Amino acid sequence: MGKSSLTNSRAVENVFDEEAILKKSRWRNLLAFWILGLCNNYGYVVMLSAAHDILQSKFGDKDALPSTNATTNTNNTGIRTCTTVSTGAILLADILPALAIKITAPFLPFLVHARLATCVLFSAAGFLMVSLSTTEWLAIMGVVITSLSSGLGEVTILSYSNQFSKQVISTWSSGTGGAGVIGAVSYAGLTTVLSIEHTLLAMLAVPLLQAITFWLILAHPAHTKIPITKNGIDSQEQIIKVPKKSFREKIGLVPSLLKYMIPLGLVYLFEYFINQGLYELIEFKDIWLTHPEQYRWLQVDYQIGVFISRSSVNLVTIDKIWIMAVLQFVNVIILLFDTLYYYIPNIWIVFALGLWEGLLGGAAYVNTFYRMSSEIPKADREASLGIASMADSIGIALAGWLSMPVHNAICGLPQPTRLGS
Repeated sequence: MGKSSLTNSRAVENVFDEEAILKKSRWRNLLAFWILGLCNNYGYVVMLSAAHDILQSKFGDKDALPSTNATTNTNNTGIRTCTTVSTGAILLADILPALAIKITAPFLPFLVHARLATCVLFSAAGFLMVSLSTTEWLAIMGVVITSLSSGLGEVTILSYSNQFSKQVISTWSSGTGGAGVIGAVSYAGLTTVLSIEHTLLAMLAVPLLQAITFWLILAHPAHTKIPITKNGIDSQEQIIKVPKKSFREKIGLVPSLLKYMIPLGLVYLFEYFINQGLYELIEFKDIWLTHPEQYRWLQVDYQIGVFISRSSVNLVTIDKIWIMAVLQFVNVIILLFDTLYYYIPNIWIVFALGLWEGLLGGAAYVNTFYRMSSEIPKADREASLGIASMADSIGIALAGWLSMPVHNAICGLPQPTRLGS
């Protein structure tokens, strides 16, 4: 009797020890996924500005007179202060490589360690190539390499999250949202004290942090071992091998994923149509911000909204993603008509709309993948999360194509008088 009680007591102690270990691992994993989200999107966030600055400082023709070619230069006719080459063109250069890798990666072998090593190397190579570039093509290639790193990292980490608690989706999303704010602020701050080249070299710390986080902080699961418990005490371990899905089986998952992908893709289509096609056309004259400053702060405002909503899924869960697509389309209509008629009397209203736009976009992203982690069967989840990750990139790419002709058409119109001015 005494021996039996001692055995049970030790078993209970082992259970408590295992629970403590699991709790510690859970917090490590939550932190690791936040940092991985930050590192994965950080290069993507800063690279557009950095590449543009590098191209201007190293390869721009500072002595050339303004060209009269209306397709490439600022509209200097006094009608509108906008460029007839929209930021949508730059967006396409940065998003298309990521989209290409997101379309192909879910159907390739899931070698998670090899994939993350590629992401780290590509991220570092991108910073180095843009910083040390001596030709335009090398700087542009640095942008492409960084985009590939970001796309591969997103599709891989989202698929790998299947091996952890679904709460890691929340911290991953929060980290990607934080990258927008931290990336913009750190780039702007560092370039005030360092040259652009040295700023990018300093940012090599980001892929290093990504590697440390993935291989040292993240507690990788022995995912083939699933403990079978009885009365709260481990009685045995059964090894379950989930068969890898073939290419045809993965393709077969796509129809059932459209209910997640279409609303998410539409939210990002409308969101980036605003960001890349409309924001530059909204101008308030004679206020404390210049027109370029207005554009930059609208982008920061939007990124704050994204960060808040991508961090909110544990507080507010939204099942109907299509509602956010409808609301984002309403934002498009409101801001599109402002670019035509300048009927919004105060810039603070536009800032409020920008924050709301970011909240909708971030909420659509995190709630889509959070729902998938709960609703999709375990056997299909890894492949499904990877496939669905291409939806936002498809929406962004379509927004880039659509925003260019719309932006250029509005740019050529006479500038109206702002209501209340």
